[in-house]
Amino acid sequence: MIFKDFLKALGQMTDPRFLRVLLLGLALTIALLVGAYWLFTLAIDWLVPDSFTLPWIGEVGGLDTALSWAAVPVMLLASVFLMVPVATAFLGIFLEQIAAAVEDRHYPALPPAREVGILEGLIDALRMLALVIAVNLVALVAYLVFAPIAPLLFWGVNGVLLGREYAQVVALRRNDDAGAARFRRRNRGQIFAAGVLMAVPLTIPVVNLLVPILGAATFTHLYHRLSTVPPRSG
Repeated sequence: MIFKDFLKALGQMTDPRFLRVLLLGLALTIALLVGAYWLFTLAIDWLVPDSFTLPWIGEVGGLDTALSWAAVPVMLLASVFLMVPVATAFLGIFLEQIAAAVEDRHYPALPPAREVGILEGLIDALRMLALVIAVNLVALVAYLVFAPIAPLLFWGVNGVLLGREYAQVVALRRNDDAGAARFRRRNRGQIFAAGVLMAVPLTIPVVNLLVPILGAATFTHLYHRLSTVPPRSG
């Protein structure tokens, strides 16, 4: 069922509202990566000399240029980690547009969604962004120590984080805080699985640029599918 939610989201990628958000998101993400690359090359220029002398070899030059070029694949690798907070920040900025487009096409009989106040949404987005960054910085040690299974750790950690955040923000459009929390508790298994489904493509450079949009749309479908299932008694 989660894959059906994902395929529905993927099938709407040609929607003009999806494409508009995609272009804006791509522009913001590329600007972030270019800015990070620019800061990295500035640091190289500042720390690495233009040339230096080695015994028996003589003067060696061009190291700073070589490192600047080497920074390109490094930044592609770093994008795996950068895209996690980007996906979280993106959710707070563009969720309403994506969720509204999904509901207009697939759930036209729904009443208007609850308006989430700017301050409420901003506080929740900043709180989750700080949590995502902090947890991944701590987990980075585990990724290095357990390098052979680092992808599995990354998917598990961020499956929990992204699943919780996407489910929370999507549910808040139709519930208050208590209702959103009940929805998460009642469906934590599927929410985690959908979070992992979003975390896996985050590890693929370029493909990870699509994850924020697909995540918002997939969790909108997931919310409406699961909210029609009555909670188990007891």
